[in-house]
Amino acid sequence: MKYTKSLTFCVLLFFCLSYTMAQSYFPPRNQWETKEASSLGVNAEVLAEAVAYAEANEYSGSKDSRIASLIGFRSEPYHEILGPMRERGGPAGVILKGGYIVAQWGDVNRVDMTHSVTKSYLSTTAGLAIDKGLIRSTTDKVADYVWDGTYDGEHNSKVTWHTLLNQSSAWSGELFGLQDWADRPPRSGGLDDWRFKKPVEPGTVMEYNDVRVNVLAYSLLQVWRKPLPQVLKEHIMDPIGASTTWRWYGYENSWVNVDGVKMQSVTGGGHSGGGVFISAMDHARFGLLFLNDGNWNGKQLISKEWVEKVQVSSEANQSYGYLWWLNKGRRKWEGVEDESIYYAAGFGGNFIVVDKQNDLVIVTRWLEPNKIGEMVKRVRAAM
Repeated sequence: MKYTKSLTFCVLLFFCLSYTMAQSYFPPRNQWETKEASSLGVNAEVLAEAVAYAEANEYSGSKDSRIASLIGFRSEPYHEILGPMRERGGPAGVILKGGYIVAQWGDVNRVDMTHSVTKSYLSTTAGLAIDKGLIRSTTDKVADYVWDGTYDGEHNSKVTWHTLLNQSSAWSGELFGLQDWADRPPRSGGLDDWRFKKPVEPGTVMEYNDVRVNVLAYSLLQVWRKPLPQVLKEHIMDPIGASTTWRWYGYENSWVNVDGVKMQSVTGGGHSGGGVFISAMDHARFGLLFLNDGNWNGKQLISKEWVEKVQVSSEANQSYGYLWWLNKGRRKWEGVEDESIYYAAGFGGNFIVVDKQNDLVIVTRWLEPNKIGEMVKRVRAAM
């Protein structure tokens, strides 16, 4: 009897300790606790080698984001810079274990363009709209919500929130002076081949296209009836204690009238300028929120159901969810077998990696993009 009671006590103690250890630390605004890697069971030497790898593999593009963007999209016939841009900083990043900082490098408080990492922030405003009942279901046709002509016609009327969120909408048209067919055109073929090519059926092909992502942002503005940066600030960034330095821009010509008030429709990336400008530390807070299934220190800011939805492979691309990349299919990182990893990714090596299995968030700025898989592998080796 005495032995049974002792065994029961030990089992309960084990589970209590395991539960306590599993709880994340949530940093207050303007504060963040750093812990020695070894105190959290992490091999400090191996982790230091991973950080050194990130520092040694800086993105090789120009430090002038305007020039880098123009060069990077030189195949586009009408590409021009329409929104704010900023010269980038140097390599920087932070690694969280259980919410604590275990490593950081570079200027983690510098506000930089983050390019297509913006898409994962945009996805979050869609999730909030679902949570609050502003959108009934992602399978709804967007034309039922936005009836100003944006989704007129036999083709565009088929577009759903689901296909906009996984970049398979094939929406066809022009927005803020930019044609969908001129965005990342095929490397072969002439201008007329692209211009008059019949769009594919919505939901069948994933096409990385910023014009269509910006159509999503415009459509969400029509649903929320207030600027998306304000939505993100009120519901996510302020509650997680983000700094006041981040910004979310649109184009100089993307101002629209909403209920008699002039508002800017923001962009889903920095392709032609704009998007989210933010620090590595604010990225880390955002990543920590998703690591904890949308819960911040006991408060559910965005539903766990939405966090799970963004990680579901789309029908058109196994490696892509709702504006988040997944470690699956053709984009699976060599040597990283865990398919539960998902991440936000942007031009120039900007990443927010969520590794639930290891209770990790990895943020990188200006890492050579094809090195992120190796970087993650090295960090995981330190666990």
